[in-house]
Amino acid sequence: MLAAAFAPWLARRGIHYGWVMVALTFLTVVVGSGATGVAAVLVLPLGQEFGWSRGDVAGPVALMVGLFGGMAPFAGALMLRYGLRRVVAASAGLSVLALLGAAWMMTSLWQLWLTLGLMQGVAAGLTAMVLSATVANRWFVQRRGLVVGILAAGMATGQLIFLPTNAWLVEHLGWRMALLPGIIGGTVCALLYLLLARDWPAEIGMAPYGETRVQPPPPASAGNAVAMSLSVLREAAGTRAFWVIAGTFFICGLSTSGTVQQHFIPLCADFGVNQVTAASMLALMGAFNFVGTIISGWLSDRFDNRLLLAWYYGLRGLSLMWLPFSGFDMVALTIFAVFFGLDFIATVPPTVKLAGQHFGAAKGPIVFGWAFASHQLGGALAALATGLSRDALASYLPAFFVAGLACMVAVGAVFLLRDIRKAQPVAAE
Repeated sequence: MLAAAFAPWLARRGIHYGWVMVALTFLTVVVGSGATGVAAVLVLPLGQEFGWSRGDVAGPVALMVGLFGGMAPFAGALMLRYGLRRVVAASAGLSVLALLGAAWMMTSLWQLWLTLGLMQGVAAGLTAMVLSATVANRWFVQRRGLVVGILAAGMATGQLIFLPTNAWLVEHLGWRMALLPGIIGGTVCALLYLLLARDWPAEIGMAPYGETRVQPPPPASAGNAVAMSLSVLREAAGTRAFWVIAGTFFICGLSTSGTVQQHFIPLCADFGVNQVTAASMLALMGAFNFVGTIISGWLSDRFDNRLLLAWYYGLRGLSLMWLPFSGFDMVALTIFAVFFGLDFIATVPPTVKLAGQHFGAAKGPIVFGWAFASHQLGGALAALATGLSRDALASYLPAFFVAGLACMVAVGAVFLLRDIRKAQPVAAE
């Protein structure tokens, strides 16, 4: 009802309702990023209160990251079956329940696995990056690339806003209060999406942005989208292109969400850097990530995406291998935050473009969903392995150095793809 009244009012002022959908989705991505990233500031206080090791905490975090990616190929099917509003509301509501459970009922390690591991992982996986792609494709014919870049940058914005706030709350009010912003934010997102969002432009009598004809929405899926996702996986798995795209994105997740996002703060603590300062560096990464991701989207429409990925992975790898020798003073940490932040999520637009080039407009997004599952699998394994490595070796540095070497492998791997920018998309290579 609110959307039906609000859309004509905006239209009279030259504003398409698709931009409202972008704003709502951006807010949802920001809050979701903050909710999944809160574990980064909990590693040390949970260890102090309950005596859990870094590896103990890394296990549930790995489960969360793995579920985040493992559900991504099926998130689109859920949105087709139940609609954007219901899925987003369910995701936000489950996240709120997970954070509430962790804050006020957690006393044992299995409860950490249940709340921040299983429940938060499922909540994140219900939308994943598929929500952003779905909103862009349904509501925009023109400026889709810009919309995807803006929404992908929302993850960086969540890091920029939530990490310093959560670290300050841990430092001054305790780790339980650090879960409160995610609880409030998730509640607000669920309510706003239910009240203002719509699944399709046609529901409010509009055409997508850049289109003049109102297109009726397709009938709700009864589950065949899941079968299609599995069918595309079987077909794509027989091609070199799929394994290069999924493999390099595996390394992307390993080197970002698994290693740096989850373990950067405790790594800094080993060198005497307090949590608030370390979290501020992660937030600085988020600020440059926001800029880098939008610029990357612009570049991906104009240059060879293999070259872009080679640059991104190369700079990331060099920064990770340099970090152990940096001295961990403010200048060194700032330099690392800038270089690493510029390509934290900048790999997303070129990877999406390559999937489309090699598998076509229809199958490309599904292939990217599976590649994102690979990304999160890399993140999950790295989150666990980095924590276990720290327990065994009493140092994070070998794990960070190995992550840097993996990025250098990705630099070479991207050139196993053919440059088919001027050719017709193909299903195999």
